[in-house]
Amino acid sequence: MNKKYIPSALILYLNYFIHGVGCSILGQAVIKEALAASWGVEVMAITAISAALGLGRLIALPFAGPLSDKLGRRISTAIGSGSYAIYLIGLALAFNAGTNGGYQIAYICAIVGGIANSFLDTGIYPAVSEIIYKAPGVATMGIKFFISVSQMLLPFVLGVTVATTATGATSYNTLFYACGIAYLVLLVLVMIFPLPDTDQKAAGKKEGLIDSLKHTHFSVESIAMILIGFTCTGTFQLWLNCAQNFAKENVGWADPSIMQTYYSAGTMLALVVTALLTRKIKDVRFILGYPVICLVTMIAVLVGKSQTLMIAGAFLIGWAGAGGLLQIATSVCNMLFPKIKGTVTALVMIASSLCNYTILTAASKMQPSQVMVMNIVLTAVGVLLGLFVNLRYTKMVEQAQADN
Repeated sequence: MNKKYIPSALILYLNYFIHGVGCSILGQAVIKEALAASWGVEVMAITAISAALGLGRLIALPFAGPLSDKLGRRISTAIGSGSYAIYLIGLALAFNAGTNGGYQIAYICAIVGGIANSFLDTGIYPAVSEIIYKAPGVATMGIKFFISVSQMLLPFVLGVTVATTATGATSYNTLFYACGIAYLVLLVLVMIFPLPDTDQKAAGKKEGLIDSLKHTHFSVESIAMILIGFTCTGTFQLWLNCAQNFAKENVGWADPSIMQTYYSAGTMLALVVTALLTRKIKDVRFILGYPVICLVTMIAVLVGKSQTLMIAGAFLIGWAGAGGLLQIATSVCNMLFPKIKGTVTALVMIASSLCNYTILTAASKMQPSQVMVMNIVLTAVGVLLGLFVNLRYTKMVEQAQADN
């Protein structure tokens, strides 16, 4: 790695450090309660704002990648940083607006936040891979690491930034403003510091997703892999956004925010351990094994209803649900479907974003216990899909080798 790019890499990773806060804050029970009180809505209705993040990401997915290739990683990252600042500062302004359209403002800002996520992904993932070109896997793992660290620290940050307004309302605007301003600072820095930006100079026109779909034959197995992108995302997103509400209402835990720390600890540990295990265990086995762990964990949590089980559940879902399962699924796609790997991978990510929007929107209209049951059913479907892919694995590998 060229030493002149070290500060640039740090700036790029810091974008994801703050993103770890941005994508998690609406799942924190104390923040949901504060926002719900300000906007005059039910606490679970805040989950629909989280769903809007998925909608924004879904909107941007078709054009964020091509724009990153055409305009460069710097511009794509800058768009992402600027849009994320709008989302976070917009949440503070929406809180201040109260019942005078605050909920609607937050929903629109969350869509902008989802668009920001897509631009950060298409700008920073290739950029860090170009900077740390000798170990691109480590480069992208660093992104997940920075997200997990910030999510682990979030419960403690909440305690520092909480405030009381003149009307006696609980407010977390300090956190929203601080993160939004930090993104504006990073936007300026990313425009100043050097980036390799080699990919966008590559010659040749890439085939678009729509054109690729027109002449792609999908097997039952490839459809199963796309659906796994939906189910595995649902598992950790429903837990991340709704499990604390389950802990408060069904377990009687007054402040379950520490669950976020255990969840992030599980994710961080999984990044290292799973990377080591994949050297000896085939990636496809995790597509079955990890959902089984999540399924058993959630059934135990639903039946047991104790703080100890909630903590253990947060750690295990962080490990088996959020610790790289979606990335493993895309890796398996690349191996099993060499002729259509780009198309299938894109569709897996679209299925993931679609899940974000649809499942969280549905959850916003349910009670926490109902959401837990829905998550169990969704994860059980994921287990069946993973079992099917594993049973078909040998034939799929033979077909992939024949295609090559």
